[in-house]
Amino acid sequence: MSDRRRLRFNGRVAHDSLRGQVKAARFSPGDPCITAAPRATLFASAEGGARDRELVLGEGFTVLDWRGPMAFGFAARDGHVGWVEAAALWPDAPVPTHRVRARHSYAKAEPELKTRDEVLWLSHGARVTVTATRGTWASIATLGEDGPRPLWLPLAHLAPVESTEAGPVEVAALFLGTPYLWGGNSSFGIDCSGLIQAACLASGMACPGDSDQQEAELGQALPEGTPPQRGDLLFWAGHVALVVDDETLIHANAHHMAVVYEVITAAIARIAAQGDGPVTAHKRL
Repeated sequence: MSDRRRLRFNGRVAHDSLRGQVKAARFSPGDPCITAAPRATLFASAEGGARDRELVLGEGFTVLDWRGPMAFGFAARDGHVGWVEAAALWPDAPVPTHRVRARHSYAKAEPELKTRDEVLWLSHGARVTVTATRGTWASIATLGEDGPRPLWLPLAHLAPVESTEAGPVEVAALFLGTPYLWGGNSSFGIDCSGLIQAACLASGMACPGDSDQQEAELGQALPEGTPPQRGDLLFWAGHVALVVDDETLIHANAHHMAVVYEVITAAIARIAAQGDGPVTAHKRL
């Protein structure tokens, strides 16, 4: 309970599950919301500042404390605790029915291919509520400045929310070339642990948000010298990569400032040479 990323308590309001464990002015079950913005930063403090993690459209967030322009709570996908701009949240939102399985998608005011009326750009993993279909388009519920509004999204970019992809490597490949962004969780900008989480969640695997948590909780540890195979995870202090085959990995990294393929031996040597140490764990999902 000492990890503040999972402690559902901000010094004033605590989640009901912490009754008898912390002293709080108020306990609450929280208000379930979804993310109404294409992307919403999850901050470590109400003052904002550095990005902790990021939510994408339609992801769940339970608010424990509404405080002015900010809201304190935790993400549905992994329980990560933090502060989000209240304007980016939608209380009493319709339950998402579909997820974006393409790298990117967009929502338009009209279900017409050639009109220039894109309203929202959506990341892989965004969740939407489909209310109707027309030909190759799906009408989705979104929240605009004046309240709920319907927009249209290509049906080909969607899959049922409960469906899963073939595996993490296949999902990670969708992100090739995505810019590296510290604390990013979208296909517009992502970091090493964000890539692993996106790949695992889309494949039906529970996954925490940060690389130290992933190293502690994911997969089975393998002895040093075990040949890497597709789908394995390699960890360094503060970094994680996904094995594509016995010679190649894929990762989001600040050296290339992008999601890239890299030869495993070259990556290990480069990371050691830049002062970030050796591989600390080799794990099999």
